[in-house]
Amino acid sequence: MSKQVYTRYERARIVGARSLQISMGAPVLIDDESTDSLYLAMEELDRDVIPITVKRD
Repeated sequence: MSKQVYTRYERARIVGARSLQISMGAPVLIDDESTDSLYLAMEELDRDVIPITVKRD
């Protein structure tokens, strides 16, 4: 599966939403010692394991 290319606005929205999920107790999908939810969300997006998709017209 190829990595989808997101606009900077989509990236910001995805990372923000995932960071909020992590800070509210959602399981982290990568192995990392960090406790910073924003860092973890960005790493998940970079590794293409983030469970959020973008629908476009």
